[in-house]
Amino acid sequence: MTTVETADKEIFARRESEARSYCRNFDTVFTSAEGSTMTDADGRTYIDFLAGCSSLNYGHNDPDMKAALLDHIAGNGIAHGLDMYTDSKAAFLKAFEELVLWPRGMDHKVMMTGPTGTNAVEAAIKLARKVTGRKNVISFTNGFHGMTLGSLALTGNHGKRAGAGGVSLNDVTRMPFEGALGDDVDTLQIIESMLANSSSGIEPPAAFILELVQGEGGLNAASPEWVQGIARLAEAHGALLIVDDIQAGLGRTGSFFSFDNFGIVPDMVTMAKSLSGFGLPFAALLIKPEHDIWKPAEHNGTFRGNTHAFVTARIALEKFWADDRFRHQIALKSQVLEERLLGIAARIPGATIKGRGMMRGVDVGSGELAGEICAEAFRNGLIIETSGAEDEVVKVLAPLTTPMEQFKEGLDILESAVDTILPLKVAAE
Repeated sequence: MTTVETADKEIFARRESEARSYCRNFDTVFTSAEGSTMTDADGRTYIDFLAGCSSLNYGHNDPDMKAALLDHIAGNGIAHGLDMYTDSKAAFLKAFEELVLWPRGMDHKVMMTGPTGTNAVEAAIKLARKVTGRKNVISFTNGFHGMTLGSLALTGNHGKRAGAGGVSLNDVTRMPFEGALGDDVDTLQIIESMLANSSSGIEPPAAFILELVQGEGGLNAASPEWVQGIARLAEAHGALLIVDDIQAGLGRTGSFFSFDNFGIVPDMVTMAKSLSGFGLPFAALLIKPEHDIWKPAEHNGTFRGNTHAFVTARIALEKFWADDRFRHQIALKSQVLEERLLGIAARIPGATIKGRGMMRGVDVGSGELAGEICAEAFRNGLIIETSGAEDEVVKVLAPLTTPMEQFKEGLDILESAVDTILPLKVAAE
């Protein structure tokens, strides 16, 4: 049996690809995690305000999900089943139907894609093109939809797109997101005018794809009115509306879907990250029945549907979404977060808060300052990252289940980091 000294980081530098990223900012070896606390090899604990980039909305190692998964494994439950019928898949689909779809009047089919968010996005745009017979997809400035080539074509970030090695990232038209051109510019009117102009050079779109809160693009949050306008444009131009809810969904913005109470019903919804509830790879695409025109195996993958994730996802739905208690808890924490971030922003000249619900942050004006604040926070026991085109937003993605006392402790650390770093920056300038 191969043995490795737990705290030995040399193996990572020697053997792991240079593509690694988060570990460069959080330079320690983690060994265990529970709830909103992570522990490293030296026994030091950290409050987690990253949550697997919103893959752990219910925290690390939820005891009920863990118990169900261990029982499933101990009972020789199916570990891998391709897309065959299994009891765990049936139980998940029934729970999803009863707790998520039916209460919202939704009749969407659930397509099991490959296990990551980008697989769901690839399936969505592929199906939209098949349904409409068109190639062009409209995405938005600062949007992020994944790292495979189709999803990357939809993504605006220059650094991410550069990783494609120079191949064409085409059949996409980029439009300005709400507020992208300043608060006094109506981007919806611009989009409407360009699509109405037969000489604009824009091909009729197969779909519009958008995040209601742009997770990697700087926590830009769209208003209900703007989103409803995009939905009307999609319908008027015979295009499908795809909501990418991979990071903003599953309670992150306050309710199960980021579009709840927005007055829209998307044609498709991409889901991943916290869908499993336990941090297991699991992605799915919700499709209105009239658009579910796939032929058998026309879009497939060896790992479509993670059977272990079916087990934990069902428990997550039954535990957190059977009534309104969890939603009310999120609302309370969201209010605390907004108040505290407003206080932090007031300390920094020109800073503003961004986002919605428990997907909030402070735009501090520069990636350098945001990075230094996050580094100081980590030195003091808080894991937190940045967002935005220039990494200028300090972004809070704490598990939604974080106990209030611990949540406030994490915000205290963040506030202290700002108070430490800001005078140093001012003195240096």
